[in-house]
Parts: sequence; C-alpha cells; structure tokens
Amino acid sequence: MKVGIITDTTASIPLALAEKLNIELVSYYINLGLGTLRDMVDVQPEEFANYLKTAIKLPTTSNPSPGDYLVKLGELAERTGEIVVLTMTSKGSGAYQTCRAAVEAFQDQMPQVRVAVIDTLQVAMSLGWTAIEAARAALAGLGLDEVVERALVVARSGMMIQTADTLRYLHMGGRIGRAQHLVGSLLNIKPLIGMDEGEIIALGTARSRKKAYLRMVELMLRKVEEGRRIKVAFTHVAALEQVEQLKALVLERFECVEVLISSLSPALAVHSGPGTVGLSFFPVE
Repeated sequence: MKVGIITDTTASIPLALAEKLNIELVSYYINLGLGTLRDMVDVQPEEFANYLKTAIKLPTTSNPSPGDYLVKLGELAERTGEIVVLTMTSKGSGAYQTCRAAVEAFQDQMPQVRVAVIDTLQVAMSLGWTAIEAARAALAGLGLDEVVERALVVARSGMMIQTADTLRYLHMGGRIGRAQHLVGSLLNIKPLIGMDEGEIIALGTARSRKKAYLRMVELMLRKVEEGRRIKVAFTHVAALEQVEQLKALVLERFECVEVLISSLSPALAVHSGPGTVGLSFFPVE
C-alpha cells in the first residue's frame, strides 16, 4: 500500500475485513466504574450487549488519546510515507481534535511523512464505508490526494439510519443531538434517527419494528432512486434476526452490489442499546 489508513473502532468495520484491507484501528475507551476497557480489544459486541441489558448505570466512553494515534502513525510510518486518518464526526466526539494534535506532534518528528486527517461527519458504518473505500483505493496504488478524494466522496454521499426500542441510552449518554424531542415518545413508538452535517437528527417514528423498517426504506428512496446501485451495511446491537428482516426489504428495492452485516462496537452500543438496528449506505456509480 502506498497510503496507510487509520480509523477508530466506532467505524464498526468487521475485524476480518479491516485486517484484510490493512486498516489500522484505534480503540475508544469504555469506562466501567474504576476500570477502563479498550473498545473491540478488551470487550466484544455480544458480551457487552448482554451486560447492557442489566446495567443499572451506563458506562461512559472516551475517545482515543493523542498517544494512541501517535503509536499507529509511528507503526505506519515504517511502511509508508503517506497516511490518511479518518475520524467520526467532530460534533459527537473529540477524536478529530485529538487526532489533529497527535498529527502535529508526529510531523514535528517526521515531517517527511504526509498525513491527511478527515472529519467524516459520519459515524458507525458510514464512517466504516469511508475507511473501507479509502483502503481499497490505497490498495489499488492511488496516492494520498486521490485516496482523500475517494474518502470524501463516500463520506459526503453516505447515509445512516437507525432505529431502536428506546432513545434512553442515547439520551443518558449525552449524544441525543437534535433528536431530543423524541425522548418522551411512548414505549410502543420506534424512533428513527440519522445524521445531518455531523449531528444526530430525528427522522420520524413508527408504531412497530416492521413499520420502522419500511420507513427506513422510504428514507433511502428519498436519497437515491429505486433500483440504484448501492453498497449497504446493516448494523445492530444483539439484533441479528431483526437485521435480516430489514435486509430483505432493502434488497427488494435496490441493487446492492456489496452487503455487510456488522455489530456496532461497544463504544457505540453504550449510546444506542440492545435491540438497535440500522443501516449505512452510499450510491455506487
């Protein structure tokens, strides 16, 4: 690879795929009482979802430190002279600012290495797709500027939609954004949320999971026309059976040239909760 790719664990990229594409992952942290766990290293999605189901008090999360980024930058600098770092939205985490600080320190020591940092304004597999496509461009031999261009196209055209039984976890974690007014919804109402310019927004509600999934497809059709070629990732927190229901509806309406299924990383599951089902997609020319 001419260009090295770094992102963080909230991208929720299946670990086998990240390894195959040489994507370096920097862990978020999950703070449990007096202990701290590294996301996707010390704790995995299934066991963490089981913990959340009975948790009385939610854990907190924190973004990677400058030192975490410096370690990955140093490792990649031994193999390449160009690096692209992709972070989740700066409006929902301090990772972008932390990463920028790390890169400044790194380039004081290694000015010959070109480093680009991209605030994707995305989260979950919308961030994941951006890193995946950037890595594929790098594996194809493209240079830093072309890899950055590809990443920006995917980030800007991507869309994330998510539904859950409750917004309790998102609200308690302080990540509710502009969907605050949905917190008081009745228990039988399924809220739908998405991202707009890097912030969580409300996309409506539905009265059952099936209607929520149909509504998600309708929202997709507002973004791209029916039958359009897309790449789509279905994400969940301990809800694989429900993902299959949503997947069937999406495959009926779009030409899905690549389909991934991924558990949200524990650092995101804290804020979404068990039973969460979502998707992230972008159109393919």
